[in-house]
Amino acid sequence: MILVLRALGVGDLLTAVPALRALRAAYPGPELALAAPAWLAPVVDLVGGVDRVVDTAGLDRPLRAGSAVSVAVNLHGRGPLSHRLLAATRPGRLLAFANSAAGCVDGPRWSADEHEVERWCRLLSWYDIPADAADLGLRRPGAAGLPTGVTVLHPGSKVPAKRWPAERFAALARTLTDQGHRVLLTGSADERPLAARVADAAGLPSDVVLAGRTDLGALAALVSNARLVVSGDTGVAHLATGFGTASVVLFGPVPPAHWGPPVDRPRHRALWAGEGDCSGWDGVGSHPTMAALRLDEVLTAVDEVEKVVRVSGAVAA
Repeated sequence: MILVLRALGVGDLLTAVPALRALRAAYPGPELALAAPAWLAPVVDLVGGVDRVVDTAGLDRPLRAGSAVSVAVNLHGRGPLSHRLLAATRPGRLLAFANSAAGCVDGPRWSADEHEVERWCRLLSWYDIPADAADLGLRRPGAAGLPTGVTVLHPGSKVPAKRWPAERFAALARTLTDQGHRVLLTGSADERPLAARVADAAGLPSDVVLAGRTDLGALAALVSNARLVVSGDTGVAHLATGFGTASVVLFGPVPPAHWGPPVDRPRHRALWAGEGDCSGWDGVGSHPTMAALRLDEVLTAVDEVEKVVRVSGAVAA
């Protein structure tokens, strides 16, 4: 069995898609198991090539692989905890970044200044496994009774610093609605009050708030069949990239050079105001780099990606 560790969230999983596909191509015969949270299974199914998910949330419990591990691959981090967790399964071989504290010296050095997709492709290339960083596409799910052709606004994030101010999301929702967009607001159950506040400030009815009302599979289907997605640097943005859905992604404080969509894909725009002056930020509310992004910049980016779709066709290749 090939055991891959990536016990993180949606965006983390989707940046590892090229590496997962490279491993499947390199080891076509054995079972390929992904150690990740079980709730990610609907998106794992859209990646393809993964035979099963080993339910893993964090690094504090032993991995229950269920069978002998021939190759263990650390796509989670640089160790030592993640390295030791995989080493405890007694694999025939461990593919990981070098970490002397974990006794792993046969691997490349970690680089903090690197795009997350490129990082895991580089790891595999060290072990002579070629990976194509552009191979980010996901299987397109059916609409499953969900609305199609909508504009998805996702104002929340697990990291509050990555949230664009709610009042600007409201102004965006109001403007896009006036332009003929059917706006829906998505998010987790915890983000439902935020989405409701945005809808109320935009003068939109409460039924546009889908936050907390869709599971992960339904959210993926909604994004797959959407007209447009506008969000912060979160999992929804990576779903839009995987489906080729036009998107505008608002970055801060982490730059898009580390987590953004491929720069050569004109259907996606990443906006970032730069490092900015954060000396007066108290850690509450939007990060200064997010607050520096203006509504008119976002609307311009929306116009740009929508023009690309009109010229190239409604569905990405």
